[in-house]
Amino acid sequence: MKRLWEYIKRFFVKVKNFISPVFIMLFVASFTLWYIAKLNYSYTTELDVKIRIGSNRFSVPCVVEGKGANLFGYVISTSRLNIPLSELEYTVMREVTELGSAPSDNMRLHLKPESLKNAISVRLSDINIRSVGDIPDIEMAKEGK
Repeated sequence: MKRLWEYIKRFFVKVKNFISPVFIMLFVASFTLWYIAKLNYSYTTELDVKIRIGSNRFSVPCVVEGKGANLFGYVISTSRLNIPLSELEYTVMREVTELGSAPSDNMRLHLKPESLKNAISVRLSDINIRSVGDIPDIEMAKEGK
């Protein structure tokens, strides 16, 4: 960071003879105000929503719509949405092994996209979730082990 600051100082010393520092400050201020004004518009974009279901963590691509300020706030935050499995609809898929071998203890839960979309929408109330992309299957250990 210190190195970057030194680079910026050297840049302003070289440019000072050609461009007024007041002009540069006003230019930066106008750009900042323009950007803030653009955040009030409504945008549709694709975001990777970070989710935690039990001990499983993954990201799901979603098409979302919302105000620019809300979308920007979600992008810079690093929080994950905690969704209990009881709120989701899913199908259980058991792993198939070779014929004649012991049954597998592993099973996967295939989440239904509409239930995950609804669960995300409840937690991100200021952002409208349009659609949910590919959802990875959740690996679960067999009950009782």
